[in-house]
Amino acid sequence: MIILTGGAGFIGSCLLAELNKQGYSDILVVDNLGNGAKWKNLANKRFTGFMTKEKFRAEVLCSGWTEFGELFKKSSLLTPNSPMPTAIIHLGACSSTTEPDANYLMDNNFLYTKELAMFAMKNNIRFIYASSAATYGGGENGYSDKSIDGLVPLNAYGMSKHIFDMWAMENGFDKIFTGIKFFNVFGPNEYHKGSMQSMFLRAFQQIKDTGKVKLFRSYLNEYGDGEQKRDFIYVKDCTTIILKMMKDKNFTGIYNVGTGNARTWNALAKSVFTAMNKDVNIEYIDMPDNIAKQYQYFTEADTTKIMAKLGENWKWTSIEDAAIDYIQNYLANTTYL
Repeated sequence: MIILTGGAGFIGSCLLAELNKQGYSDILVVDNLGNGAKWKNLANKRFTGFMTKEKFRAEVLCSGWTEFGELFKKSSLLTPNSPMPTAIIHLGACSSTTEPDANYLMDNNFLYTKELAMFAMKNNIRFIYASSAATYGGGENGYSDKSIDGLVPLNAYGMSKHIFDMWAMENGFDKIFTGIKFFNVFGPNEYHKGSMQSMFLRAFQQIKDTGKVKLFRSYLNEYGDGEQKRDFIYVKDCTTIILKMMKDKNFTGIYNVGTGNARTWNALAKSVFTAMNKDVNIEYIDMPDNIAKQYQYFTEADTTKIMAKLGENWKWTSIEDAAIDYIQNYLANTTYL
């Protein structure tokens, strides 16, 4: 049995779909659905149980898997004498890079992850968790996952992720756990994310409503308007990689999960126009002050470590191919993966 935190979220629900596709259904989903449409990410999925984060922390992490151990005792993936989960994939977190409540971020992103990690270590459970490229800050020290020394995140979100990475490495847990520094992930099942939706989804909606896309102007001479760069990665690539990590106990350490090929916002917008069979029409607008103070003009994953695990035959999905799949098979009809 697998515990999947954040299983109703964007990456989590896409991973749940991939797990189902691979024959896994003995899964405990941990998430908070709220009053919005997030529940729709679970509507077409198979899983054994569901718990809110608060209930999970109180009744499982604190009690040591007592009440719910019996619920999954006869799971097809477990033996009767081994009711413990086989893996914990921890994707549940506050993912808002503009969240101002640092106490909340520390509790939700650091302390909660630490509780899960200690539970996994104590019970010899495979543990995979989401870190973030936000830990690299402005990129002054590059984007190499070979070391976390000298990194200074630009916001409290990045700090809350970085602190757990430091804790894990200082205690040697990177030798048994796996951390994932996600770069700019986009794809199906992000409808519920509001202001944190990817620019692919927002561009699709803007083109549908107005026929044009709005991008931020550049305030640095070395970057033209819309020429700021990000490492965009399709969520389907991410879920394939997470499954590889789960199945390989030697796939440990902290890894960048990005393509290693930064693309411009202009290229992103053009890929969406092309996928929608529309003429390119881009308008450049001023950047809000609260974003300008922590804006990254360039991110690009150093993929040396991850490619050594994935092998030379691994191919990343281009933004052009991903835009066609995402828009034509999901966004055009508001369908879910």
